[in-house]
Amino acid sequence: MKTCIVTSDFHVPGETFINRHIEHAFGGNTCVLTGRFNGADPFGKPLFVRRAPLSTADKLRAPFAMGWNAAIEGTGRLPFGDNRQRLADWLHAQQVQVILAEFGTQALVVAKLGAALNIPVFTYFRGTDASFALRSKQIVRAYKRMMPRLAGVFSVSQFLLDNLAAHGVTHPNAHVVPSGVDIRRFTPGPKTPGSFLAVGRMVEKKAPQVTLRAFASAARGREAHLTFIGGGPLLESCKAMAADLGIAAQVTFTGALPHDQVRAHLTTTETFLQHSVTAKNGNTEGLPTAIQEALACGCITLSTWHAGIPEAVEHGINGLLVDEWDEQGFASGITQLLNMSDRSAMTAAARATAVAKFDNAVLLAKVETVIRDTIA
Repeated sequence: MKTCIVTSDFHVPGETFINRHIEHAFGGNTCVLTGRFNGADPFGKPLFVRRAPLSTADKLRAPFAMGWNAAIEGTGRLPFGDNRQRLADWLHAQQVQVILAEFGTQALVVAKLGAALNIPVFTYFRGTDASFALRSKQIVRAYKRMMPRLAGVFSVSQFLLDNLAAHGVTHPNAHVVPSGVDIRRFTPGPKTPGSFLAVGRMVEKKAPQVTLRAFASAARGREAHLTFIGGGPLLESCKAMAADLGIAAQVTFTGALPHDQVRAHLTTTETFLQHSVTAKNGNTEGLPTAIQEALACGCITLSTWHAGIPEAVEHGINGLLVDEWDEQGFASGITQLLNMSDRSAMTAAARATAVAKFDNAVLLAKVETVIRDTIA
């Protein structure tokens, strides 16, 4: 079944869930509609760049068309004029049978056109699009207008569907399907005692400062080491904080790393730390891929009661959970794990959770089944 995958930017190496769909959905019978193209195309799929230079006629139409679409549809990014016709012709030439928009905000761009062309459109809510985006009354109104045009909705967590429903945004054909992980590549290896790992952008909703201070409180002077993987605006301040806390020798900041190197770290890490919080602007996680990968590698996970994380981390079974911003509780969790004489049961439970819930081959098959059954 020829599927058009819609994304805002292509190619983004860290967006493993989107790249998996592009490469493997329906046997790889896909094409890509992107807002921006950065020049890297590892999959060799037919590509349409939505933000290509406008024709002269479209430049003249743009102020009215974009203003009208923003007011009525909730986004000024809807294709119009010559560009809309060019996209419609491309979808027809590619013989697209279904469109999968990888974020709710991207579905706003294509839902109306898909309905006009009689091409079923599905979307995937993943985090920001069902949290921070909902602070905009315009987006909420646009989502409500969009839902009847969609054939179905996926979400990485029930939390996000509930969040949408709380704003009156629902769809009768909605399914929770986490992003998943390749459990055949992400597997446990020999664990380094006292090893801790945090992975992700050093940004507010990851609260790296809380993780760092909690680790210092619990592990300073003990046989324990924390590795931070990821870049971002808080990286340099966290490096300085580690020195101020007297734990510079117990913390390694790698910056951003390729996915294979992240996997290598997870394989040997004993405990995965992710103190996710709701950002001041309302932005939340969906169900972090990093946590799913950590569980697959048998990492005990210490995280927060945040968004979809409790749908993966079972407190006291495969990890521990604390309230958002509970720095003392997070430190106590680190202490509890360090003092645990035998962590093998939690390590095994982590791996078992990933195998049962987050096998990406199973989850991709579920997405394909839902799409086939819906449009049959």
